[in-house]
Amino acid sequence: MKRQKKKKERSASKVRFNIVSAFVYLIGLVLIGQLFNLQIIHGAEYREKSNTRLSRESILEADRGDIKDCYGNVMATVQTEYAVDLYKTLNDDEALNNLLINLILVFDANGEKYSDDFLLEVDPYRFLLTNEEDQKTWKRANNLDENLSAEEVYNYFKDRYKVYGIDDIHLERKVVAQRFEITFKGYSSVKSIRLAENVSLDTIHIIEEQNSKFPGVTISEKSYRTYPLNNTGSHILGRIGAIEKHELEGNENIYNQNDIIGKDGIEYTFEKYLKGQNGVKQIDMAVDGTVTAEYTSQDAVSGSDVILTIDSKLQKVTEEALANNIHKIANGGFGTRYPADAGSVVVMNVRTGEILAMANYPDYNPNDFVGGISTDLWNYYINGETKPLENKAIATMYSPGSTYKMVTAIAGLQTGAISTTSTIGCSGVFSKYNSRWNCWYTRGHGRLNVTSAIKQSCNYFFYEVGDRVGIDNLAHFTYYLGLGHKTGVELSGEVAGVYSSRAISDAEDRVWNLGDTISSAIGQSYNTFTPLQMAKYIAILVNGGKQIDVSIVKSVVNADGSEVPRAEYEAHVKEKLGLPDDHVEEQLFEEKNVRAILEGMKDVTSESGGTAYSTFKDFNITVGGKTGSAQTGVKGKTNAWFVGFAPYDNPEIAIAVFVRNGGAGSYTAEVARDIIAQYFGMNAEEVYENTQAVPGVQILT
Repeated sequence: MKRQKKKKERSASKVRFNIVSAFVYLIGLVLIGQLFNLQIIHGAEYREKSNTRLSRESILEADRGDIKDCYGNVMATVQTEYAVDLYKTLNDDEALNNLLINLILVFDANGEKYSDDFLLEVDPYRFLLTNEEDQKTWKRANNLDENLSAEEVYNYFKDRYKVYGIDDIHLERKVVAQRFEITFKGYSSVKSIRLAENVSLDTIHIIEEQNSKFPGVTISEKSYRTYPLNNTGSHILGRIGAIEKHELEGNENIYNQNDIIGKDGIEYTFEKYLKGQNGVKQIDMAVDGTVTAEYTSQDAVSGSDVILTIDSKLQKVTEEALANNIHKIANGGFGTRYPADAGSVVVMNVRTGEILAMANYPDYNPNDFVGGISTDLWNYYINGETKPLENKAIATMYSPGSTYKMVTAIAGLQTGAISTTSTIGCSGVFSKYNSRWNCWYTRGHGRLNVTSAIKQSCNYFFYEVGDRVGIDNLAHFTYYLGLGHKTGVELSGEVAGVYSSRAISDAEDRVWNLGDTISSAIGQSYNTFTPLQMAKYIAILVNGGKQIDVSIVKSVVNADGSEVPRAEYEAHVKEKLGLPDDHVEEQLFEEKNVRAILEGMKDVTSESGGTAYSTFKDFNITVGGKTGSAQTGVKGKTNAWFVGFAPYDNPEIAIAVFVRNGGAGSYTAEVARDIIAQYFGMNAEEVYENTQAVPGVQILT
């Protein structure tokens, strides 16, 4: 029985073994058949398909948001352009150099601009950096002996990149420059490098039709920044430029090495909102680098629009009025030539603190920075004596001269040091503390109250008031009126300014000199303020002491039409600009005190003897104003100010005009006149340049 049972078990095992063996053989035959099908019957077809499945991701750049004025007129927008990118597919120096030769020949034939940051020129060999120390710094940054000549440095890079066999030395240098660019920025099989932007359709067609000559080269459709109003509002809008290494560090999840970002102005401060969210484009390439297919895997989301408080028409007129005034002063249009060369104007809504115009001279064209800027133009912008890129309205501070006298007046009135009916006799020379200070009118003005003292701009009167008030009260009212500290405007580069106070003497480890109080009372001593602060000061004054929040941004609108909460973007601005908490407890001024001061400002423009009377005597709107001529300490150079508001009975706008080396404050009053004429619709003719641009205005003189 046992033998029979074992025999049956062996027989069953053999059957199972035969079944498994047959199944294995069957699977083997199927696999062999499938391999035969893949490799022999459909081999060529599947090899072709596999070659196209080398897929790479490319960034689909989001359109940058627009910047618009308060009426929706576009001041910065985007236009579509094509860019040439390169992925790493070639490891051989000779092959890569040949690719670059092919590209450069196409670029040059079609007049394309392409990246070239190689700071060496050939024929003759020379460094593009003219400063010897800058040359050494560049060499050290590239791990080179700082004593190498230009030719030796060039030959080093030529050998490093194995750029040989090119008869044209200029073409050879261009290949070396491109290899330098690629090495510096880096690229890979999945991360491209941008070689050229804003290329023509002719170039695109050649690359696409002859793509076998351009392995790894892809065409990107992108949007580029454009400023349709050119120079108008340039310091407000700011400029853009290629992202730098220190800007990229820590932000690799947001930006890549090819990105363009805001460098200053609104472009910088609101970069987070303007940038948008990039999408993803899938690129299929054959193994030889030829592009076989492209498709979008993630849509891009356009950046938000930033709506400014600026009126672009008023901005244009303000800029023209300032430039014309500076040229007139410099050419002796007021009788004497003064070396006027720069200036700034701020126009502000006195109720809201919104900036309606902010002009600077000289200005610049932000379009110059789109796609890269020439070395010569960059040197002019950076090293020019008048510093065209500098937003002088917020980044420079000057002694206010007599335009400060309303600060001393309100300090005296509010503290009771004087009343609206008090009079002080001006003898022409103020003597006290064993010192003498002259009034500008050395024969003396006689007895004046605060209103007539402002009209006459009597130094003596304000010497006396300042002495009665004391530096602590002067400092308090100076600060309260917005002078000597940042306004918090949403622009980078704002300086705080300086106001006279005991804190200055403490910082210098000395006792405050009472004579400094006398000088401070007429806007001298340590007092130095920005044009924006001066406009804010006038706005607070005409508001009777009511504080205002200065702003140049009205709203931020997302691509879907929703608005970014104001509290959100204000918090972002505060953090980005490093603005401190600066709460000023409000203390309204007595109405009679304010009225006495404003009447004096009205008399400056509307009564004979007022320093701006000749400018406004036939003007249809009653204006309050004050001129100021501030000594610079340099013979023949006096800065000129005019501050004012309009209309007198119900003020809407405050204006601060500053001209460096302008000679006399009265000369600058006509800038304010032209601005007021535009604001209140008094200009005779408007000529529209295009459907989106700001209309040009013929200014009446």
